[in-house]
Amino acid sequence: MKNKGKRYNEVAKLVDKKAVYELDKAAELVVATAKAKFDETIEVHAKLGVDGRQADQQVRGTVVLPNGTGKEARVVVITKGNLAEAATAAGADFVGAEDLVAKIQGGWTDFDVCITSPDMMGVVGRVARVLGPRGLMPNVKSGTVTMDVARAVKEAKAGKVEYRLDKNNIVHVIAGKASFGQEKLLENIKAIVEAIIKSKPAAAKGIYLRSLSLSSTMGPGIKFQYKI
Repeated sequence: MKNKGKRYNEVAKLVDKKAVYELDKAAELVVATAKAKFDETIEVHAKLGVDGRQADQQVRGTVVLPNGTGKEARVVVITKGNLAEAATAAGADFVGAEDLVAKIQGGWTDFDVCITSPDMMGVVGRVARVLGPRGLMPNVKSGTVTMDVARAVKEAKAGKVEYRLDKNNIVHVIAGKASFGQEKLLENIKAIVEAIIKSKPAAAKGIYLRSLSLSSTMGPGIKFQYKI
């Protein structure tokens, strides 16, 4: 196993690997351990007591972070007519129909969110193989297939993030940047955990939130408890 760098080893000393911290302290520590030369991204990791192999135990949803993600999303909207005008007015970066689909077919994926109206899903389906593996395929559950494209654009620009269960039954969600500081991160973290709690499948049994942790891009994991 490759040894961790000197900087990582130094900041790791601030964290007790066996401890489960109060959320306030965990947020303080994750900022303190983010000492890279760039503004590190902070993530929440939630190990859930579900079986993702079962269709009725999937966990997926969206949450608008109170303080955004620290990065303005580049938003594509594939639609026509009045909805295209509404998307442009709402601040979408790229708006089009078959022309945008053709551009994506050519390999262009320089955007963070793809929104479409239901009537265009047949056209968007042509690039499912391009968008799907990148997590960019529009879907109803994430609110990216909608007639209210203007609202979807505004939410994406305001810091809406999608979360979903991975194959290890863990949800990973961006909570912002280290430069946000403890208080803003706390607000975002609480919004994320509350959203995950509300997404608990009816079929899930036993303890739902098995473990929660925070980490920065280059820092150690920091376990925390959440009081409901």
